[in-house]
Amino acid sequence: MKSQKKGYRLRHLASCGTALGIVALSAAIASSCVSAQPVNRSALLNTSKSAERAPEEFRVRFETTRGPFVMEVHRGWSPFGVDRFYYLVRRGFYDGTRFYRALSGFIAQFGISGDPQISAAWKERLMPDDTVKHRSNLRGRVSFASFGPHTRTTQLFINYRDNANLDRDFAPIGEVTKGMSVVDSLWKGYGDAPPRGAGPEPARIFAEGEAYLAKHFPKLDYVKTARIVK
Repeated sequence: MKSQKKGYRLRHLASCGTALGIVALSAAIASSCVSAQPVNRSALLNTSKSAERAPEEFRVRFETTRGPFVMEVHRGWSPFGVDRFYYLVRRGFYDGTRFYRALSGFIAQFGISGDPQISAAWKERLMPDDTVKHRSNLRGRVSFASFGPHTRTTQLFINYRDNANLDRDFAPIGEVTKGMSVVDSLWKGYGDAPPRGAGPEPARIFAEGEAYLAKHFPKLDYVKTARIVK
């Protein structure tokens, strides 16, 4: 990405339906059988192992402050990314993480732990890039964020629109198949990170965690739980 604007987006990528419709969707998704594994903090602090082979396809139900959505994941799209995602979800990493960068018409980004010790443990656990060739960053597709080659760790973004301009650098790992209206409704009032907006500073999220976000950005929505659907 050669332009200054596109370069900015890359750096910071690292760092709605009716109420009745959402209620109906919530009831439908709630009927799924979901694993009830708790957050495994000790495993998340010990990053000697940072991935495990995932099934070729699986679904994850995200329960959020706006309601539930379901993500269908495909290992063939991004093997390194999916294996990392599977490992993190099974240990409860995404529970409590805020959607700290939701930009209308672009993306919703999340995946920095609210526990500074956990976020510090994973900050340097970089994984190799996957070849971007299988799927485009269409609306609803989910990809790992990065700030350059081979720098993906734990952060994800959901595309609000077709972002084909991101395809060169970001390989989708899956897509939202139910509840995209919930993703659309995430709080966007703070805007982007400084200097382009009044949103959270990623460096402070890493350093101070949920205490920083709860004090200065209390309206940000967050993941209550993320669980693999059986």
